[in-house]
This record gives sequence, C-alpha cells and structure tokens, in this order.
Amino acid sequence: MYLNEAVQRLGTETAFGVLAKAKAMEAEGRSVIHLEIGQPDFPTPLNVCEAAKQAIDEGWTGYGPTCGLPEFRELIARHVSESRGIEVRPSQVVVTPGGKPIMFFALLSLVERGEEVVYPDPGFPIYRSMIDYVGGKPVPMPLVEAQNFSFELDRLESLISDRTKLLILNSPQNPTGGILSRNDLEAVAELCVRHDVVILADEIYSRLLYQERFESITRFPHVHDRTIILDGFSKTYSMTGWRLGYGILPEWLVDSFERLMVNSNSCTTTFIQRAGMEALTGPQDAVAQMRREFLRRRDFFVERLNRIPGISCRLPKGAFYCFANVSGFDLTSRELENHLLHEGGVACLAGDGFGDGGVGYLRFSFANSMENLAEALNRIEETLSPVCRF
Repeated sequence: MYLNEAVQRLGTETAFGVLAKAKAMEAEGRSVIHLEIGQPDFPTPLNVCEAAKQAIDEGWTGYGPTCGLPEFRELIARHVSESRGIEVRPSQVVVTPGGKPIMFFALLSLVERGEEVVYPDPGFPIYRSMIDYVGGKPVPMPLVEAQNFSFELDRLESLISDRTKLLILNSPQNPTGGILSRNDLEAVAELCVRHDVVILADEIYSRLLYQERFESITRFPHVHDRTIILDGFSKTYSMTGWRLGYGILPEWLVDSFERLMVNSNSCTTTFIQRAGMEALTGPQDAVAQMRREFLRRRDFFVERLNRIPGISCRLPKGAFYCFANVSGFDLTSRELENHLLHEGGVACLAGDGFGDGGVGYLRFSFANSMENLAEALNRIEETLSPVCRF
C-alpha cells in the first residue's frame, strides 16, 4: 500500500507532538507545565456557551448554507468593516470550521505547481506544509530579531519574482509576537500591486495587541481586490475547540472557496455559527479581561526569563508567545525542548519547528496561570543552568 506523493509532502505542528509527549508523562504521574500549545487558558465566555445550547434546543443542528448563515455573514462583514475601516459586503464572507481552511483554500485556488509563495520564517508551520502539498515553491521571508521580528523590505522585494503568486502576512505574529507597522504594510501593498501578487493576511491575533493599534494591509484601498483576510474566534474568544473561522475575500475568489467548502466540509456547524453571532454582538468584557491578563503575564514572564543566564527575549507586541533566543547554550533548540520537557517538566517548542529562522530559539506560550508561569520559570532556570556556556 502506498500514500500519494502530495500527502507525503504534508508537514505537521510540533505543538501537538509535544503536547502528546507531555500528556503521556502526566499519565505516568509526572508534573508538566504546559507552555507549548497555542490556546488561551480561559473558558469560553458563558454567554457564548449559552447561545450554543439555546441554538441546539431551537433546532440549529442541520445543514446550513455553504458559505455561512446569511445573518452571520452580515455580522462578520459589519465587524470587519468597523475594525479595519473598510467596506466589506456579506457576499465576501466565507465561514469555515477554523481558520486553516482559509489558508488551504487560498493555496488550492491560486497556486499552480512550481509557482512561488512567499511566507514568514519563522512562521506558523502550516503555511509551509500547505505550500508543499499543492506543489508550490516555498520562498521563506526571514523575520529579523534585530528589527523586532519584522522583515527587511529590500530583502522581501528581492524574493519576489515573476513566478510569485501569493504573499502570506501574519501580524500579530506566531511564534514571535512581532507586528508589522503601517509603513511596512504600505510598502508591501505597493510591492504586491507592482508585481501582481495576491496577499493572504492572517489576522487571527488582531485583537491581542498590547500597546500598538492593530494595522491591516486592507487599510490601503488599492490592495482590496487582491487581499484575503483570515480571522476567527479561537484566540479572541477562547474558542479553539469550537472550530470557527472566516475569510474576507475579493468577490472573484468567493465561488472557488464555496466549491472547496462544498467538496470538503459542506458547511460550518450551524449552532456554532449561532454562538459566533453571540460572541460578536454580546458583551466584550471577557475579551478585554483576557487581554489585560495576558499583558500582565507577558511582562512578568519576559522580565523573569531575561534574568536566566543564556536566554534573551524581546517583549512581544501581540499574541501570547515569547520567542526566546537560546543560542547561549551548547544544546540545540531541539535538544533544549526535549531537555526541558523530560528533565524540567516544562513543555515548550523548539524554534526549528517554525522554519530555519527559528533555529536557536524556543517558543513559550504564556497562556497559563501566573502561579504556573512562576513555577515554570523556576524549573527552566534550574534545568538550564548546568548546560549554559556562560
């Protein structure tokens, strides 16, 4: 029996692999602090849960329209219009089970075998995996620590060729917590228009910024017809397991995405869409509280992390990850990941899993309690001190 070539090109997310190891250790009675998985540790807001239960009781359990419930698409269009300062029509909205289908559908719709896709490195590993799957040519765009994990515009332009079909942006960014400034986005917009490149703007962390105001590349009107926005409910409303995301598409792409939805998922679960409607229109107190707590944890964790010999970490401007430079150790970042898990009981991720640009880094999620973060820091220092070269 043989697997086809395309499936064998698929990658994975190391977060789930480390999570499985950590869970196996816990099953054996070991204490593990989870700083590996990228999900908020807060419960889904109660009003959202109640809306889902009510929707089930009301019979919202059958098929729905492929692109989403009309009233939900209208609410999303209004929300994105207000949050980005642009005009979005409900017909541009496609609701999907999570955000990943938007990435996949964009690549399946746009990229022919051998065509190039520029993507951030280090970056969310599924970008590279899906580019490989569709037969595209992955072109990594290095994110530079010295520039707060942004990129050099001249370097980006040098990566774009007449074979470039798609540019993937992610701001705020996973795994680094970096953001793209308005000036950078404006320069990227001009570049993509000049070279006729489509943009996939992954904005899933758009409401998890700490000081700066969120900036979307769609603020520049001349890229509206070539930009796909990816957003969703997992991070903002702590709804990771609900699987609810959406794309805002140029009109010329909607039919392709609809066909791909029909052939893969049929539709997104209807009672979950009703819960999403409540998330957008109901109280936003839980969202604000979660952001404030993440800010408090970020400041505490980074300050303590930087006290540990051999580790340096820039203050992330968004999301809930620290991307720490661990080049001061004789062990590789992959070896440090294993060492911290098995010797220290701290689950984190080697930067290698996010691309070549992540070599020499560890990603820590601070989506955990202050008590657990404090204990994790103690364990990290105790476990790594013997292997630091300083």
